Amino acid sequence: MNQSTHFAIPGTDSKLIVGDRILGQDRQLLFITGFLSKRWGTKSKALGELCRERQWGFCCFDFRGNGDSEGVFRDYTLNDWLDDAHRVLQMITDGPPVTIIGSSLGGWLAWVLGQRFAKVCQLVLLAPAFNMMGERAQEIPASRRDEWESTGWMPWGDDALHRDFPLSWKWVEESENLWAQRFHPLRRVPTTILHGLQDDVILPKGSWEFTKNLLTADPQFPIELFLKNGDHRFSSPSNLTTFLDLAAQAQEYNGITNIGLLA
Repeated sequence: MNQSTHFAIPGTDSKLIVGDRILGQDRQLLFITGFLSKRWGTKSKALGELCRERQWGFCCFDFRGNGDSEGVFRDYTLNDWLDDAHRVLQMITDGPPVTIIGSSLGGWLAWVLGQRFAKVCQLVLLAPAFNMMGERAQEIPASRRDEWESTGWMPWGDDALHRDFPLSWKWVEESENLWAQRFHPLRRVPTTILHGLQDDVILPKGSWEFTKNLLTADPQFPIELFLKNGDHRFSSPSNLTTFLDLAAQAQEYNGITNIGLLA
């Protein structure tokens, strides 16, 4: 059985990006976590086991300022985390072609990387949080948004999970800039989006609208959108089976577009 190897590579500020890698053949999966998630959650563990069984490569990591990686959260922005993902992607380019699997915010970053780098041959996006911080700025009351912009800081929410992680306004500005460039130019990398119909954190309509707008920009773009019963965590046994089945499918560009509901 393939064993994981621990790695630590420097970010732009020399703080270490910490992760684990399993070497394999034919294919490798790079998992990008959601906002404030750690690299070895339920889905990444399941993906790691899938890759061991099939002798594929696998990689996961923690962003700087989160998990086991170095740095303090408030010192980093969306572009910093995008750069972390890029550095890990560069590190694994000595192996077979890469499928990036991104969850929530990780799905948004996966899309950006897939459009920029030819080494990425496939994307699987689970409940992708497209333009997450830009959308958040529009959802909150105008008074709070103005305070966020004027003071420069605001936690995502006031709940116990988020209140100790203040976000700078740069997260919004950088997210909006990336969002404006999301289809310019377009690289036809086969993409699968999977979203839970009961997701009340990142609403499934965002994936539907993204897919619709993408196909308006390029009617031949190779994308599949699947909507299935499930919440944002998408971690029930049935949900995990669907997720792993889609992750296991190696796709090549064939001009096919599919939108469907999964039971």
